Amino acid sequence: MKMDLTARNLEIGDDLRRYIEKKVRKFAKYFDGSAPAQVVLKNEKGRQIVEITLPIDGMFVRGEEATNDIYASVNMAVEKIERQIEKYRTRFLRRKREGRAQVRSLPTAPSPDEEEPRLVRVKRFNIKPMPAEEAILQMNLLGHDFYVFMNSETEQVSVVYRRRDGNYGLIEPE
Repeated sequence: MKMDLTARNLEIGDDLRRYIEKKVRKFAKYFDGSAPAQVVLKNEKGRQIVEITLPIDGMFVRGEEATNDIYASVNMAVEKIERQIEKYRTRFLRRKREGRAQVRSLPTAPSPDEEEPRLVRVKRFNIKPMPAEEAILQMNLLGHDFYVFMNSETEQVSVVYRRRDGNYGLIEPE
């Protein structure tokens, strides 16, 4: 299993690298092998932040945790991913049996500083047809408040989002 390990404001020693590889390797059984697991380690204001993103059969599972100890952050992020996988295990297995194509997010580098608000990140990804319920599942797995997808019922690009009342909304073009 491949792993992209990135550190920001933090040095990665061999022990830490091996520890993370060992922890992330346990998810290899869910991978199709073409996309690497993305692990980002950050040190911000004394907090050790770990973000782990795993592309599993066309879906993304993401765990992010922050503590004062980098090893504890890794453990907590891995535990969060394990809980998500267990919760949605039947859906993962069904998708694996159906052999659906994999979707991959490719972030680009931020633009130079400017005085005005600016575009600082662009994500590109393949949009695959899915029903709104599956888009809500994907949004929750990523931990985002919205998700852009191709609605399989209308065959148009749509957006699901989490409302303040805890329910979900769907935005469709006219």
